[in-house]
Amino acid sequence: MSLKGKSIIITGAGMGLGLATAEEVAKQGGKLTLVDYNEEALNEAKKSITEKYADAEVLTVVADVSNEEAVKNYVNKAKETYGRIDGFYNNAGIEGRQAPLTEYDLGVFKKVVDINLMGVYYGMRYIIPIMQEQKYGRIVNVASVGGIRGVMNQTAYVATKHAVSGMTKNAALEYGKDGITTNAIAPGAILTPMVAEAFKQVNPDDPKAAEAEYASQNPTKRLGLPNEVASVVTFLLSEGAGYVSGQTIAIDGGQSNSYGNV
Repeated sequence: MSLKGKSIIITGAGMGLGLATAEEVAKQGGKLTLVDYNEEALNEAKKSITEKYADAEVLTVVADVSNEEAVKNYVNKAKETYGRIDGFYNNAGIEGRQAPLTEYDLGVFKKVVDINLMGVYYGMRYIIPIMQEQKYGRIVNVASVGGIRGVMNQTAYVATKHAVSGMTKNAALEYGKDGITTNAIAPGAILTPMVAEAFKQVNPDDPKAAEAEYASQNPTKRLGLPNEVASVVTFLLSEGAGYVSGQTIAIDGGQSNSYGNV
């Protein structure tokens, strides 16, 4: 299951789920291309990884994934640096804002679509041809539990994450013959900066209370941890996942199976 020597691109790698997976890939000996729009976070991520794993090979590329030319650039740099692209963790995304459907800010809605949907699409569009030439590739897109069910006041987020799940299925059907697997993960509430910001929107006066309330409704009675997501992602990026494709895998403590409180 090791990723030793594998060239892996991770978008949204500056923090949260992207960084947790980057650390696990480095631990397994993979060669990293870290992509993020936040240069400072990206530099800190590289520093953190190389301090833990002195032999880690880490390329960083500052890019806005909603910009098609920027996506082409990070793909080209990864290919030029490592000679191939074995795995792609298509992770970059934003929540947007929380508001009822008819009151949602249109500018924010379009930004969520550009990053969460078009950013994921651009990445696959330019990486898949390289994987076809290699006759090998592993793609892991990030959907969300918001990609398998509804979430109050998050229409833009839910719409884009359902779309990611759909694109994942199509890519698996179209490119499985080329040795490429395409899967998606559907994390629930994982303790990341983005989720912390969501709890601030829910309860600006006491976000910790909102966090506790959400956790109380989970079968595990807690929120997930980034490393718990990273372990699933790195399996899906490995050779061992060669017959797993087209799936959207919930990582939410089982909460998406319930109807009502547990």
